[in-house]
Amino acid sequence: MKNRFRLYRRKKGGMFYAHDSETGKQESLGTKDRAEATTLLNARNESFRAPQLNLHIAKAYLAGTDSGVSTRIWQDAFNAVIESKDGSTKDRWVRAAKESAFDLIRSHVILETQAEQLFACLKAGTVSTNVHLRKLHNFCLAMNWLPWPIIPKRLWPAVKFQPKRAITLAEHQRIIEREKNPERQNFYELCWHLGGSQTDIANLNAGDIDWPNRTIAYTRQKTGSLAMIHFGDELEAILRRLPVVGPLFPYLHTVRCGDRATEFKQRCEGLGIKGVSLHSYRYAWAERAKLCGYPERFAQEALGHNSKAVHRAYARKAQVKLPSLESYEKQAAADQIIPLPSINAERERIARLGQSVG
Repeated sequence: MKNRFRLYRRKKGGMFYAHDSETGKQESLGTKDRAEATTLLNARNESFRAPQLNLHIAKAYLAGTDSGVSTRIWQDAFNAVIESKDGSTKDRWVRAAKESAFDLIRSHVILETQAEQLFACLKAGTVSTNVHLRKLHNFCLAMNWLPWPIIPKRLWPAVKFQPKRAITLAEHQRIIEREKNPERQNFYELCWHLGGSQTDIANLNAGDIDWPNRTIAYTRQKTGSLAMIHFGDELEAILRRLPVVGPLFPYLHTVRCGDRATEFKQRCEGLGIKGVSLHSYRYAWAERAKLCGYPERFAQEALGHNSKAVHRAYARKAQVKLPSLESYEKQAAADQIIPLPSINAERERIARLGQSVG
């Protein structure tokens, strides 16, 4: 099928325009970059491949099953997504919905939105805008609020995340030495030793510690799965400094995760430490685990099977000296490897603890 629009530039180095072959009109694409202009032009051609008659038919069909389809706006879609989420995921969507870039489409009717409007939103936003707009667009498709994609999958701009890195031991020690607040000191120490998400660490309770079996167990807020980790002498010394009842971090567990992250970033900047966040502790834990030969399946259990930190650390082609099966068998025979209680047994222990509290 012949494209309706073609690329046009009035003078060398000037703005690119979309020339409409049907009307003869030219409309600025708002960019001097040829690659960006080509992407916008392709999106415009894609949006006009389906005749307007098809759109009218789609509207009539969708209206027959959903009376609100002709008036539903993007803010309504945001509200629906937020309503379907919970926990930290819901918090992220609430923050994303407030991004100023979405003001460009917030009040637009979803069914009447053109590709250029979404591209303008993407251009005005950040990586977060790209991630959430793509998910919002796909949500509308899944809900049958759109008859077809506004932007074809192959034309969505690639998401370019900023490179993430692990925090080093030296950096961690500098942060601990500078930190004057004991609660924050202990919080950062547990992030280093457990590798859990900052939300899960901040929400730990004294009842999560099983002193006889030397394990700490908690339910991951994001996935609902149970994490259960044996602790050694260093971690025990830190845990002994924490409250024996209630939250381990009485103040920090009341602080929003975004505010905890900001506080940590400010402390890093004050020390001249760049490129790290609280999430860097998870990367550090995974990389430390790999370098000492800690089995990947154990790391997955500790950080979560879908942890990007584990996948990234264990996918690297670094030379790692792994302990032999023979040495593991000998350590097990000498009771030097302490087996963890089963997940079911731990769940039963937590349930009994809850009943005793009740």
